[in-house]
Amino acid sequence: MDRNSNSGMTKIVILLLILGGISLVSKYYIDWLWFSSLDFQNVFTITLLSKALLYVVVFVLAFIFFFLNLQITKKNIKQSPDRPEETDEGREIIYLHKEESRFGGLFQGKMGHWIFAIISLFGAFLVSSSVGDKWITVQQFINRIPFNVSDPVFNKDIAFYFFNLSFYQFIYTTVMTALVIAVVLVGVIYLMNATTELFMMEWKKFTFSKSHVAILLAAIFGLKAWGYRLGMYSILFSPSGIVFGATYTDMFARLLSYKVLMGVAILVAVMILVNIFIKRITWILYSVGAWVILATLLSGVYPAIMQKIVVQPNEFNKEKPYIERAIQYTRQAYNLDEVTTKQFDISYDLTTADIENNRPTIDNIRLWDWQPLKDTYKSLQELRLYYVFHNVDIDRYMVDGEYRQVMLSVREMEDMDRNEALDEQAKTWVNQRLMFTHGYGLAMSPVTETAQEGFPKFIIKDVPPVSNTDIEITKPEIYFGERTDSYVIVNTEQQEFDYPMGTQNVYTTYEGKNGIKINSFSRRLLLAWVLRDYKMILSSDISNDSQILMNRNIVDRIRMIAPYLGYDQDPYIVVNDDGRLYWMLDAYTYSDMYPYSKPFDRNGNNYLRNAVKVVCDAYTGEMNFYIADENDPIIKTYEKIFPGLYQPLEEMPEGLKSHIRYPVDMFTIQANMYKVFHMTEPWVFYNKEDSWVIPTEIVENNEEGMEPYYIITRLPGEEKEEYILMLPYIPNARPNLTAWMCARMDGDNYGKMLVYRFPKQETVYGPMQVESRIDQNTEISKQISLWNQTGSSTYRGNLLVIPIENSLLYIEPLYLQSETSKMPELKRVIASYQNQVVMEESLEEALIALFGVAEAVPTPTPPTDQGTQPPVGEESSLSELAVQARQLYDQADQALREGDWTGYGRNIDRLNKVIQRLEEVSNQ
Repeated sequence: MDRNSNSGMTKIVILLLILGGISLVSKYYIDWLWFSSLDFQNVFTITLLSKALLYVVVFVLAFIFFFLNLQITKKNIKQSPDRPEETDEGREIIYLHKEESRFGGLFQGKMGHWIFAIISLFGAFLVSSSVGDKWITVQQFINRIPFNVSDPVFNKDIAFYFFNLSFYQFIYTTVMTALVIAVVLVGVIYLMNATTELFMMEWKKFTFSKSHVAILLAAIFGLKAWGYRLGMYSILFSPSGIVFGATYTDMFARLLSYKVLMGVAILVAVMILVNIFIKRITWILYSVGAWVILATLLSGVYPAIMQKIVVQPNEFNKEKPYIERAIQYTRQAYNLDEVTTKQFDISYDLTTADIENNRPTIDNIRLWDWQPLKDTYKSLQELRLYYVFHNVDIDRYMVDGEYRQVMLSVREMEDMDRNEALDEQAKTWVNQRLMFTHGYGLAMSPVTETAQEGFPKFIIKDVPPVSNTDIEITKPEIYFGERTDSYVIVNTEQQEFDYPMGTQNVYTTYEGKNGIKINSFSRRLLLAWVLRDYKMILSSDISNDSQILMNRNIVDRIRMIAPYLGYDQDPYIVVNDDGRLYWMLDAYTYSDMYPYSKPFDRNGNNYLRNAVKVVCDAYTGEMNFYIADENDPIIKTYEKIFPGLYQPLEEMPEGLKSHIRYPVDMFTIQANMYKVFHMTEPWVFYNKEDSWVIPTEIVENNEEGMEPYYIITRLPGEEKEEYILMLPYIPNARPNLTAWMCARMDGDNYGKMLVYRFPKQETVYGPMQVESRIDQNTEISKQISLWNQTGSSTYRGNLLVIPIENSLLYIEPLYLQSETSKMPELKRVIASYQNQVVMEESLEEALIALFGVAEAVPTPTPPTDQGTQPPVGEESSLSELAVQARQLYDQADQALREGDWTGYGRNIDRLNKVIQRLEEVSNQ
């Protein structure tokens, strides 16, 4: 019975191993098909071979190393000899110690070979299991490109730290792991076969087993000496000093300790080897003890004493050269050394003519924030329960010949499994996999314009897309997106839902060729196995011509091709000149090995480049990787590793190239670094005399840090408007503005960064000072309090600081939304200039109030429920104004009785203007 049980268990184990092997091979085969469908099979092959080769080499070498060491232990493993109990004369022999060797026979003969082989396999698995993800480190070492910049301590090219040092550390860690495991394994074997004499009387005796272990320990200490040599370079990344990188204590204490400990480790290794011959085991113990004591003193105590006694009493003079290095290399690591600094001589002399001369800037001031606009898009343009606007992007287009900044969002197909609005009966396999396969079209609106009732003015809307501009969408289907996660099967007998048309639906068939083709029943079985979808086998709608679209989330999709890059948090959609939709995503090269550079995240990364622009077709899923920074050695190294993957930016179609943006994530990191590292004088840096901070603002009803924002403006001294990304600064502990940073992105100016400093003797209002002035304005605060009554609430949008000529204009939108149904409406625009703060129904009215240009730009007259309101004219008589006042009061009173707070507020606002005009006419 036991025999049958063992046989059955063996069969189960064999079956599980076979199934596991089939599953693994199937997964790799399907991955290869996916890469091949996109013409990236070369990437898959290089990645897989690199991983496999590295794993096999480490595994085989580790196995041989462990097996040879275990075989050596056989020389010290003996069966307990048969000892006679009596002498020849018949007298009893009494042994002082009885040898014990309970396991000696276990490791002899063929059984011993098999046991040692299994143990060696286990050890090799432990060593090699952690090397699979190090293939990129090895490839970088082989294909490394120099930086042509040297560090100031060891005078090595920066590439040494990015590529060589990382590779050496990998070798060191792998070999050290193997040696430690070998010591444990052979030590256990020897202990299992040790006699009692080892523990009682002969522990000092230098036996063969101890000699074997001693050789391994000597190898460990010899390797440790190399580890100390590698550790010397770590002082360039020391986080413990006044700046990041090697400081005075690192140079004169920690560097010395590494050198001394390296010599001590070599001496310990030599002492251990010498004792194989002189057999003085106590000498080994003394040398190891001395190493432990010296390591403690030199690594911790000595640097602390030097810092306390030598450095702190004269810190600046001691640390000055290291502060200079930190400033220089941090600025290099983030490209801050290429920032151009200019003076912004502030003046408050804007006129009507200046406003009109900067009309492209005025017409592109963003009044819509993406958060409230997303809710409004959802309410007005999602149209069906299965559509979703996942995000709202911002970009610039030529709209009817004008350079306009727009907001846009694609209408993706929501995954049915997570769509709570859909009925459960609709969530069938056919609907999820064969019919509802893609989203459709997008909504687009200018950043400034509004339609009736404060809603965005759509220039592209509805399904099929309706455009009232020269921007046309010819391929509105979206098979790949931010929200799209599940796989679908196309080109089946079941037609795909395309878009709704009244009470009927329009259907379509996928025309792309970049999916995985079913091709045969065997491939169909493998796909069903890998995707864990048995219905794929049973469905009669699927044929050999059908295709499977997998990995449809664009970020995950792109990351599968290049997992070693970092990616921006905000992919954005682009309408190409041919009307097709493309996703664009910024990719980064990064490292934690740039000497003296301050890290920007918790992982210690201290080097960043926006080296790649990735484009993904929203219909076919085809991807292209374009090199955006040809001066980055990391991306040039990747280009050598993966030939053909990366293309020059010049090869990007012009219709897409014109929509390249400087990424917010990159700019945010650079702006945060520049807060401190704009100070290039060591003394100023040391005292933080001129440190900056990023200001805060009121968003909704909360104080939040300002985020970078895109605007179209004409920079001082430039001839025309351009698209920039900007962010203001304020001094530390003071609320007024001190500077603003921007990144340019049009044409040949892409990537150029500018910082405009305000004169220190001038007081320039900061964002929170303007927010305070808004709160202190009785008219504005009264109106906001009125709107925040039952049933509605206000939402304060982002405060934008807009440079115009040599002045600053502050703009903040105010939205009104119902508490029960979020559909924000842009109700007011708050504008501030110099000491004035106004709130009007539109940006044009706000500018009229600030600059008195009512005659140049007619004041729009919004409709009310009671009819059209008369304009407040300059030439109105007292009697006419009185009639208008009475009419507006009656309309406000009627709106109040009906609970129409919006209408009430609008009429009260108009009434206030009439009263002001009455006062002016009365005083004339």
